[in-house]
Amino acid sequence: MTNKIRGHYSAGMLEQLDALEAKLQQMLERYRLVGEENLQLRQRVLAMEKANRQLSERLSAASTRMESLLDKIP
Repeated sequence: MTNKIRGHYSAGMLEQLDALEAKLQQMLERYRLVGEENLQLRQRVLAMEKANRQLSERLSAASTRMESLLDKIP
């Protein structure tokens, strides 16, 4: 807050405004950090979904091979 504007407020009110400003800055920083964490988590979910699809495909292929082998047993 500029000194010109600060002149219109009492000392107690200025302290409250300063405390509010500090809390807002802290909240904005937490918001930014949560946004970054959210992005990282989304990227991890995408990677895990891809790995899950790959494992499912491998499992399906192995199951098909097993069925084929079982069909050959007399």
